[in-house]
Amino acid sequence: MCGITGYAAFNGAKTIDREVLGKMVNIIFHRGPDESGMDIRSSVAMGMRRLSIIDLSGGHQPIYNEDKTVWTVFNGEIYNFKEFRSQLQAKGHVFKTNTDTEVIVHGYEEYGSDFLKYLNGMFAIAVHDTVKNKLLLARDHIGIKPLYYTFNNNRIIFGSEIKSILTSGQANAQLDVDALGEYLSWEYVPGRATLIKEIKKLEPGYFLEIDLNNPVCEPKMYWDIPFFEPHNDHSTMDEWLEKIDWQLKKSTQMQLISDVPLGAFLSGGVDSSLIVSAMGDAKTFSIGFDDPTYNELKWARRVADHLHVNHKDEIIKPDVLELFEHLMFFLDDPIGDFSIFPTYLVSRLARKHVTVALSGDGGDELFGGYETYLAQYKARIFNKIPYFIRKGIIERGINTLKPTAKKKGMVNKAKRFIEGTSYDDQLSHARWRIFVGEELRNSLFSADSLKEIVSPPSQHIERLFDQAGNRGDLNRSLYVDVKSYLCDNILTKVDRMSMAVSLEARVPYLDPDLVSLAFQVPEKFKVTSNNTKIILKKLASKYVPYECVYRAKEGFSIPIKNWLVNEFRPLMEELLDYNKIKQEGIFNTNTVEKLKKEHINGTANHSHILWSLIVFQDWKRRWLEGNALK
Repeated sequence: MCGITGYAAFNGAKTIDREVLGKMVNIIFHRGPDESGMDIRSSVAMGMRRLSIIDLSGGHQPIYNEDKTVWTVFNGEIYNFKEFRSQLQAKGHVFKTNTDTEVIVHGYEEYGSDFLKYLNGMFAIAVHDTVKNKLLLARDHIGIKPLYYTFNNNRIIFGSEIKSILTSGQANAQLDVDALGEYLSWEYVPGRATLIKEIKKLEPGYFLEIDLNNPVCEPKMYWDIPFFEPHNDHSTMDEWLEKIDWQLKKSTQMQLISDVPLGAFLSGGVDSSLIVSAMGDAKTFSIGFDDPTYNELKWARRVADHLHVNHKDEIIKPDVLELFEHLMFFLDDPIGDFSIFPTYLVSRLARKHVTVALSGDGGDELFGGYETYLAQYKARIFNKIPYFIRKGIIERGINTLKPTAKKKGMVNKAKRFIEGTSYDDQLSHARWRIFVGEELRNSLFSADSLKEIVSPPSQHIERLFDQAGNRGDLNRSLYVDVKSYLCDNILTKVDRMSMAVSLEARVPYLDPDLVSLAFQVPEKFKVTSNNTKIILKKLASKYVPYECVYRAKEGFSIPIKNWLVNEFRPLMEELLDYNKIKQEGIFNTNTVEKLKKEHINGTANHSHILWSLIVFQDWKRRWLEGNALK
């Protein structure tokens, strides 16, 4: 696990010097504290920070081919590198190390960009071919590892984190207000965009191949979730259970490869429990908060005892203001997901004992674990109620209720359900993920900002639904989640927070073979009108206690709505200060003040919107105004 960065010049421009490259490398020290590596060849400068996992002594990067005409820097793990290595050796390639990185240069030599189709892993890759004068950048199938770039007529700059690109001093940090509109709607910036106009994300399953003699920047897809026609499958639940069980164990065992201590996050829920059960002997980690509605430790302990694993947990009451200041450094591509806190804290706990931790992320998106899928079923029934009863009595009555301090609860769920039904039905389940729709957007942003916002909140969801094709209603929704919420929010959160403590997080559910298999499972075995993740729960019940499997889904979160009124209130008042907001001119001061007042008074729960605004304001101070780089 590492962080990579680089710079390639063309059209007669000069590349950066070693001093600048060193700064770009060292600002992501946290991604690889064990060592650094750099080289500059012709017009290309590349560097990396290394967290040693495989071949501790021989895996120094950059890695070169036999005659050093092809070289690479690489972030991630190639789980099938031994098999691929043997295949390449049979074709005459000579290896000098035992690291997984070396299959990249020899694979590129043998197959060109098609070598990506042979890899099973998580990765961000940069390859420089000095003979053909080409630069290749690639990102793994699902987007577990990040890769950003900025391109113009004279250069391309890339990095595992945006801060590396900004450190080059040659990227213009100008706010993309249109992307800001999407960020506040969804708590993340979807697709290729970032909050900085010039800087883009390389999307999952894509690569860039730049001819440095004739540079054109056109990302190309090398992998997508395979399409399977919906059909009348007569296979039984038990037959599918056997297939999933076998593949999940294979994927998990494949990802246990490591030359350093390895463990797993364990919440006591279905996804992480299944991963731990497939590991065998394991070290597991979980955290909880002193608020009992945000503490699931008893379930994690129950599973750990049942599986006889070495389990460690902590109940935490963190200094949240100090923690906020620390964590925001790692969110130069911000997300509004406040579960960054528990993700960081459990990563910090794990890092005291291991260098690698397996995570259960991805199970919900592959097998239908979110309540939003049930909400879509219920909305169809709700919409059959006569309009005057639905609008005049039910919705009006629910909207008058005050939110409760509990994590969820019937009142909070009812209010969120009604809010979601107000959005376009074409968004399907995704409408319960919107936090700023068109109406609020029009009052939240200033008139000048609204002129720059051209993308409707629904744009990327509608595009992905079209891209999904005729997979069936549920699998189309799952496709959208994998391509948006999972990669742009969940995996971003896990990568940033685990790397903040130099911990490698692996995600067995996102093995491409398991992803492909999941999309073949008949929808009736995933979600019904009353149940989510049916087949995965049934599989989990074979290995862990029934009550752990069939309990209410809680999610990995914090009491943010309460913290905003108490611990975080000074921070909120500082970053969302009336005069500051008015002077900056991005937002409508009256709307921001209204959101704050209603939340503090307890008449509404605006925690998602207010938190996203707080994160953005801090991000702007650090990265647009340059305070983080001074």
